[in-house]
Formats: sequence, C-alpha cells, structure tokens
Amino acid sequence: MTSSDGLRLLPFRGLRYARDRVSSLTAVTSPPYDVVVRPDGVRHLETADPYNIVRLILPHAADPTTRHRQAADTLRRWRAEGVLTQDAEPALYVYEQRAGEVLQRGLIGALRLDGPVLPHEGVIPEVVEDRAALMRAAAANFEPLLLSYRGQGTATGAAAVIERVVEEEPLLATVTEDGFAHRLWAVTDPADLAAVDDDLSARQALIADGHHRWATYQRLYEQQPGAGVASPWASGLVLLVDTARYPLQVRAIHRVLPHLPPAKALADLAGSFRARTLPGELSAALQALEETPGTAFVLAGGPDTFHLLDRPDPALLDRTIRRDRPEVWRQLDATVLHSVLLDEVWHIPDHPSDIGYLHHTGAAVEQAARHGGTAVLMRATSEETVRQLAEQGVTMPRKSTSFGPKPATGLVLRTLDDTGN
Repeated sequence: MTSSDGLRLLPFRGLRYARDRVSSLTAVTSPPYDVVVRPDGVRHLETADPYNIVRLILPHAADPTTRHRQAADTLRRWRAEGVLTQDAEPALYVYEQRAGEVLQRGLIGALRLDGPVLPHEGVIPEVVEDRAALMRAAAANFEPLLLSYRGQGTATGAAAVIERVVEEEPLLATVTEDGFAHRLWAVTDPADLAAVDDDLSARQALIADGHHRWATYQRLYEQQPGAGVASPWASGLVLLVDTARYPLQVRAIHRVLPHLPPAKALADLAGSFRARTLPGELSAALQALEETPGTAFVLAGGPDTFHLLDRPDPALLDRTIRRDRPEVWRQLDATVLHSVLLDEVWHIPDHPSDIGYLHHTGAAVEQAARHGGTAVLMRATSEETVRQLAEQGVTMPRKSTSFGPKPATGLVLRTLDDTGN
C-alpha cells in the first residue's frame, strides 16, 4: 500500500446493540481488552449481561483456535438474533466522554492504514498474531483504538462539525461503572463528511492507545491477497481526538513480575540502585515516587510492602543502555527499567508469562501479592515527550504510557464482511 500524505477517516455502517435486547448499554460495555483484569474482570463483565462485549473481545476456551471460532460464532448469532444491528447508512461517529471536569470529544471512523500514523511503542508479536486471528475469524473490528492529532485549536474543519453535532440528540447515552458519561452521534451529511475529510487530509496522528490493534490491522491487510485500498481490510476502526482542543490524560502502565519474589528483587540489586523502605499505604508510596527526582520506581510485594528505587549506578546505565538513541529516550523510566533492571539485573525473559502489564496500581499490587511476585509501579511520561520521540521515528519501550480516557468497547463495532464499511 502506497503512503498517503494525510489522514483519511472513512464512514462505515456501525454495528450497535439493540436497546430492547439488552438490560442496559452500561451492562454490555467493557474497557479495552488489554485493560480488563483477567480472570476477575472478565467474570464480572460476563455476569453483568449475557451479551456483554467481553464475550467477543476476550473469549475463553482451551486453545486459541477454539477461542477465535467461539467469538466469531457468538458475533454471527447475536447479529442473527437482532442483538447487534447495523446502521442503515455509512457514517462517522462523534463520540463524547465526560466525567467531572474531564471532557473528550472525537470522531470514530475507519482510518486508512496508509496515512501518516506515528507509533511510539513496540509491540509483542504473539499478541498481534492472536488479535489478528480473532479479528480475521470474526471479520470485525470490535473496539476503536485511540489516536491523537494536533488541530488549530479553533472550531474549524472537523472540530466545527463535532461542536455542531453535539448540540443534537445523540444516538445513545450511557454512564459506565467508572463514572464516565458516553454519548454517540452519527455524521452522515455529505458536506460535514467533506469538511472532516478536507481538514484531516493535512494532519498526522499519534497512536495514543492501541499499538497492538494498529499492528493487527496492518497484519490483517497483509494477509488479504490482492486487497486494494478500497478493501475494508485496508482501514481500521479508530477514535481520532484533536488534543489541541481536548488534551489527553497520560498515566503510567505498571509491571507485574509474577516469578520474582520481592526479597530476591531487592537482593539482586546489589547496590545498582538505592532501595529504601516506604512506610504507609499505596497512596503515600505513589506520592513519594512522584516527588523523587531522576529515575525512580516503587517495588511492591503486597498492599503494605513498598520500596522506593532511585539513584541508579551511572556506570551501570552507561554500560547497559544503548547509545544510538536521543538522550530523552535514554533517561525514560521505562528505558531504564527494561534495559537495566529487567534485562541486566533481574534477567526477566521478555515474555507475556513473565511480565504482566496493568493500568491500575491497586490491581498490580494485588496480582503481585497473589503470585508471590513483585509489582514495579511507574510514573507517567508526558504527551509532549511521547510526540517528540515519535516524530523522530524513535519508539519507546512498549507499554510505556496509558493515554485516556479510553473509548468504551461495545458502543459501536465495525464489520468487514459486507458492503458499506
């Protein structure tokens, strides 16, 4: 696929829950697949409503092939039963999330894969292959990934369309368990669609959340023999947010090392970092982490066992961190964690069974305690730093950041097996 100069966000016929077939929209939605804490989170969502979207995004069975076929069969059945119905005409969807003072608005559409989209993290090949197999079996994009772009900061172009549409009656409105209110509108007017297309044709996007899904879209397209740019596989479901108007929140993603006991984690440091016991609760430990200058982490073995790591040995950093990257990259907490602690000090294999990635501090600490392992609690990296590195073509260690608020999964799906997509 040849590269496009700008972004092309295409309308599609959204697949949405029929309100009279489910207990509530809240009960059938889910966080993104990689945020759901397994197995407890999956079980909680499955019991919320028999049609909860988690049965499609995180099916569970004895082997991957069975899981993927199960999701595909479930999707076909729900469509045949009228639980999920397809909108009559292609649309872009204005999507709003609001909680307290946090307000995010953007456009959901099918983004052409040949546009200027900047990744900032690497991906795990096994995860990409698994998600690709799932989407290929189901012929669907179940959840939009989150992309950001920098507009003019004024209500022109795509922003003007969004601001006008949100004054109308929404297609749906619901409040999810996390307290966020969600609203969705369809944009079908040709003039509005043309205004959005013209505006975005001069933009580039940063992947804020969903590197594995973007890599999955690309993998799926590569696996479609002879598919051209008009093929539904040549685009993928995204939420595109103008961060000049709606700045994203950036949070850390924490690591859980289930096979590394806290005592061994500390003993293996052997002077490579300063380690100090932190009294108090999790909130106090996180506050100490935020206030510590330079590289720093909190190690947690349970809800009342915290140690602050800082002041890494400069000679160790110099020896273990690659030199062919910008200094900003070399000083990232995630860079130091992976290059120094995981690879050199603790010798943790770079494999999903050895390193878990959790977005919520409490869940990370709880999971570490359950396995007798260690949680490494991290600090967030600023969006400015992320974008600066991405524009230089430099990727950060994977799962370095968590941008949000993330779109709820289940409000609108995209199918790839029929026309109008």
